[in-house]
Amino acid sequence: MALIVKKSQLPAAGKGLFTTKFIPKGKKIIEYRGEIIDWKEYCKRVKEDKDGYMAYINRKKCIDAYNTPQYKARYANDAEGLIKDKRFKNNAEYQVIDDKVYIVAKRDIQPGEEIFVSYSKEYWDAVRYNIKHKVYGEEKQKFWEKLVKKYKIKL
Repeated sequence: MALIVKKSQLPAAGKGLFTTKFIPKGKKIIEYRGEIIDWKEYCKRVKEDKDGYMAYINRKKCIDAYNTPQYKARYANDAEGLIKDKRFKNNAEYQVIDDKVYIVAKRDIQPGEEIFVSYSKEYWDAVRYNIKHKVYGEEKQKFWEKLVKKYKIKL
C-alpha cells in the first residue's frame, strides 16, 4: 500500500494519512502499530498528557502510538470529530482482527484521498468532558480551549 503523511485537509488536524493508490472497499489499508501497554498504563499516560494515539483491544492490550511517529496509521484523522468539514466523511474503520488493529476501507478510496476513520462517539464524548472539566494538562487544555472558541464547538 502506498501511503504518505502530509498536512491534513481538516481544519486544525495537523498531519493526515493519504493514499497514492486505489484502495478497494473491504481492503486492509494498514495495521495500527505502536507500543503494547495495558489500560492502567494508558490512564497514567493520559494524566501526563502523553496520549492521543491509542487503539484499545481490551484492558490488557492497548496499542499506544504516541511515541512511534514512524508508524503511519496514527495519522488517520476522524472527519466526523469536533471540527467537521462537510466535504469529508469517514471512508475507513478500525477493525480488530486476530488481536491486531487494522484500518479497513468502508468504500472504494481513490488515489490522492485522505484516509478518514471514526475514533468513536465515546472518544469525542471523553474529549468534550475533559475540555469542559479541565482534565487535561495546561498545554493541552489551552490547545483545546482555543479550538473550541475558534470553531464554536459545543461541549
